[in-house]
Amino acid sequence: MLTLIVGGFFGDEGKGKIAGYIALSKNYKYAVRTGSINAGHTVVYNGREYKLRTISAGFVNKATKLLIPPGALIRLDVFFHELRELNVEDRVFVDYNTGVITEEHVNRERGDSILKSIGSTAQGVGAAMADRVLRRLKLARDYPALAKFLTDVPLLINNALDRGDGVLVEGTQGTFLSLYHGTYPYVTSRDTTASGILSELGVGPRRVDHVVVVFKSYVTRVGEGPLEGELPASEVEKMGLAERGTVTGRLRRVAPFNFELAERSLMLNSATLIAITKIDALFREARHVRKWEDLPRDARAWVEEVESRLNKPVVLIGTGEELEDVVDRSRDLGVEL
Repeated sequence: MLTLIVGGFFGDEGKGKIAGYIALSKNYKYAVRTGSINAGHTVVYNGREYKLRTISAGFVNKATKLLIPPGALIRLDVFFHELRELNVEDRVFVDYNTGVITEEHVNRERGDSILKSIGSTAQGVGAAMADRVLRRLKLARDYPALAKFLTDVPLLINNALDRGDGVLVEGTQGTFLSLYHGTYPYVTSRDTTASGILSELGVGPRRVDHVVVVFKSYVTRVGEGPLEGELPASEVEKMGLAERGTVTGRLRRVAPFNFELAERSLMLNSATLIAITKIDALFREARHVRKWEDLPRDARAWVEEVESRLNKPVVLIGTGEELEDVVDRSRDLGVEL
């Protein structure tokens, strides 16, 4: 079983929560985090908040092995900090060809006026990607400090799938930040759709069982770029939807749920399932609910409208910050996750 988690809008959809929940409740043997340190995934588990930039949210399952694929980029200080914080050193594996960001990449981005104008996080990711394209980026295999973690991640994943083991893949950012399919030039430096994520892994599309596209119950965006229906900051505050980015701390811009963007996202990702997070932000009585029948009637009606208009089942519904604040409809809908 290979399950792929993709952000449906502009990032910040709650992919970490969904990945953590699936890893914990469905018992996947491997969890893979793609992308790079410019995307933070937040997990709240047993009352503690974790802000992850390198390691998969699947760390919450202590039996799950944690993989970083060849298409990812890491920074050594961030990587080792997360190993210590999460106490996962004995179950993390890094591909030989994973790229490594250096301080020089960060400095190069901070001095780039174009990157500033599009709202770059200035974490060195774009500069490192450029060096990779120019074939001068140093890889994980070039750093002695990483030697004990190195492995062939594509081989490991494909062998696991041959054995019937579960592999959970946690994509980064969101569909409309894709270098190719997003709101260029206000995008990131990689393809963030399902196809791009698979390319980073070294896994072919025929091996995928599920593509779970994660939408928040409203749309948010950090940085510059178009956001249809953007709400004034005062209204966002009044509605209780104010948020800040995990990595940058910048205030997220907010707009209502966008069905046209959602439809396109499902198309671009060949989605099989939908997860919705933060439904409790729209329907306060849904907070911490974990059974479909306990959701308020208007919340159930909204989810059913999403299913009807997008023609895909909503299998997981986030109802609070805690990892296990989820309405899981997989069994009721006959979906094996």
